[in-house]
Amino acid sequence: MKEFELKYGCNPNQKPAKIYMNDGSDLPIEILNGRPGYINFLDAFNSWQLVKELKAALNLPAVTSFKHVSPTSAAVGIPLSDKLKKACFVDDIEGLDESPLACAYARARGTDRMCSFGDWVALSDVVDVTTAKLIAREVSDGVIAPGYEPEALEILKAKRKGTYNVVKIDPNYVPEVQETKQVFGITFEQGRNNVEINRELLKNIVSENKDLPESAVRDLIVALITLKYTQSNSVCYAIDGQAIGVGAGQQSRIHCTRLAGDKANTWFYRQHDKVLNLPFKDSIGRPDRDNVIDGYINKTEEDVTADGIWQKYFTEKPAPFTEEDKKAYLATIDGVALGSDAFFPFDDNIKRAKASGVKYIAEAGGSIRDDVVINRANEYGMVLSFVGIRLFHH
Repeated sequence: MKEFELKYGCNPNQKPAKIYMNDGSDLPIEILNGRPGYINFLDAFNSWQLVKELKAALNLPAVTSFKHVSPTSAAVGIPLSDKLKKACFVDDIEGLDESPLACAYARARGTDRMCSFGDWVALSDVVDVTTAKLIAREVSDGVIAPGYEPEALEILKAKRKGTYNVVKIDPNYVPEVQETKQVFGITFEQGRNNVEINRELLKNIVSENKDLPESAVRDLIVALITLKYTQSNSVCYAIDGQAIGVGAGQQSRIHCTRLAGDKANTWFYRQHDKVLNLPFKDSIGRPDRDNVIDGYINKTEEDVTADGIWQKYFTEKPAPFTEEDKKAYLATIDGVALGSDAFFPFDDNIKRAKASGVKYIAEAGGSIRDDVVINRANEYGMVLSFVGIRLFHH
């Protein structure tokens, strides 16, 4: 296939639209089902790069959930605890532990379920039946992978009344070294960001604490590769082989750190016994449960425990999730990794990171206030690595 005509571009008024190769060669994809759109393909090609790099770096199956050209999360295939299975709504899946790819999907899709609503999914490996069954029951726009087991493909093709977007990509495709794009009719050209993110980048530890365990190396690599494909400025919290909070596209780095930290906190709170045992009515669907859980934790648009409101969602009135509950729970959290796509200009980022259990940090370094940042990390006993590279993505 030399080119593929799209229904429209980013918006319905932007026509005509298509994807094609500048050199006239075949596209490195097959569209096995559906008709992906412009933004779908932006998500697909960015997300595929992320999981391909994550698999290469850690030698584990990798999955990411993408929305509007940034990951909501990314994860590698590590088995889930019983509590995490329940928090990710996958505790009913038989054979989950036997499929590392399904475990990676459960983690990536289950991290920030509100942001993952209507996502695009990228998977590093051939999609098996267990993973396809998980994808089939979530609200999603499409999927990209290097292949699909026959039964898995049939499961996915039946999704959304047969219109679900399923794309197969050539895993051996390598893009040209130089890349171009147009803005306002003006062509930009640059070398591709082919920097390899691996444990070698983490060797320049500038903090007094230099104890960086292998689990933290893994989590920092997850965070940094996730950031490589996140709209900048961006900060990512990670633990247990998955990104648990992504703060994307903020003009101020502290806002990235706060946004990602708040998302990480919510991920932790979802595993609190009060949240896991909310007495939902059977009639409340998965997306509505996500919204109610967020309201219960973060007290957003409505107080879901208030009289006249709780009756809509629960079989009995749940006990409130108090600030004391939150503080006590967060106090038990430690060992979180944090990556930043550029240097931290102020130590307020370190303070905010500490509040969400961060122990390990990887950032570019190079700020005129590096000494202030290092001192704050030392005060908290953190391990701080200056990786010496910036990972801006636009």
